[in-house]
Amino acid sequence: MEYTKNDIAKMIDHTLLKPNATKTDIERLCAEGAEYGFASVCVNPVWTAFVADRLCGSDVKVCTVIGFPLGANETQIKAQEAGFAVSQGAGEVDMVINIGAALDENYELVEADIQAVVQSARKSAAETGRFVTVKVILETCFFSDSQIEQLCLCAKRAGADFVKTSTGFASGGADERHVALMRKTVGTEMGVKASGGIRTADDARRMIQAGANRLGTSSGAAIINGWV
Repeated sequence: MEYTKNDIAKMIDHTLLKPNATKTDIERLCAEGAEYGFASVCVNPVWTAFVADRLCGSDVKVCTVIGFPLGANETQIKAQEAGFAVSQGAGEVDMVINIGAALDENYELVEADIQAVVQSARKSAAETGRFVTVKVILETCFFSDSQIEQLCLCAKRAGADFVKTSTGFASGGADERHVALMRKTVGTEMGVKASGGIRTADDARRMIQAGANRLGTSSGAAIINGWV
């Protein structure tokens, strides 16, 4: 399938999650999001309301991160954070799983953690008459193929909308083989987001060919401008 620049823009979460991001940086991110028509602008939770105000009236969604970047918060805290983010204007939330529990193969705990976030986010969205998309960050660089499969199934059973490769803060980012495995595991019923190290149009093309239908990147403008 041939994708236009507009098609690719609608797959990109235009992202700035650096701790030293300033108001000027976030304003620029929002302006680029609106200019290129990206799927969303993805920021740390403290910026959620600010970005919602800046993007009001546009088709660009507000995306924020939950339990980021370690996934090591208590489940109750993650759930509250997700619900509050949605009340602040987030239309998409990307949560980090309990990585330690996943490495212990305590999939019951992992699934319950995801489910709590999904339920809290959806409850908050229903109260405001909106819809929310929940993405689950696996941090695939830490796991074997069989573990990745099990984590994808946890996210699917918990009712999440997407599985996502990486935070961009660990030892590895998006890997085509992992993306393909995730797509094979979840089928067509869920989205797959590739994130971490996607900087060029060629990077984006490889991830899409592997099965990603969403891309998390801080290089959205470069990808669109380089797309041919």
